[in-house]
Formats: sequence, C-alpha cells, structure tokens
Amino acid sequence: MDWDKQVKVKLDSLVKKIPVFHRHITEEAVIKRSEENAAARNASLVEEKDVVGAFFADVPSPFYSMMVRLLDQTGFDYKKYGFPKNGKKP
Repeated sequence: MDWDKQVKVKLDSLVKKIPVFHRHITEEAVIKRSEENAAARNASLVEEKDVVGAFFADVPSPFYSMMVRLLDQTGFDYKKYGFPKNGKKP
C-alpha cells in the first residue's frame, strides 16, 4: 500500500527515537496496523490518522507516555483525531 510521503518521513523519524531493542517490532506492528486502518477506510494511501490510530491501538500501557511524547516530538497531531480518548489509553 502507498504511504503519504510526509507521514512516512515522520514515522521513520519517530521509530529512530524508540529504544533499539523495540524499534523493529514497533515499526512492523505500526506499519501493519496503519495499512489495515487505511484499508478499513477503503483508502489507497496511508495517512496520518491511520498511523496515529495504530499507535493508540497497539502500544502497551507501560510505553504509553513515551509514545505520546514521541508523537508530539515528531509532529503527529493526534489530538485532531480525538486521541487520547478521555485522557486515557483506549
């Protein structure tokens, strides 16, 4: 599936900030879920909302605050998609 170029650059930047021993699994999981999110929208392009949804759906609770910090640092505007829901992990 094709990706919005800016979104892919931001994701790559975010992944580089994740501790080395979690990078590969995070990247694989987020790419897979992002593409599933885009497909569920019947879209042919992965967009920011798909990546944001992937992170909020799959990140384990112990890494939640780090995820939010990294999303902020890399320019993902998760708040415009309604995350976090009620200030908590879904």
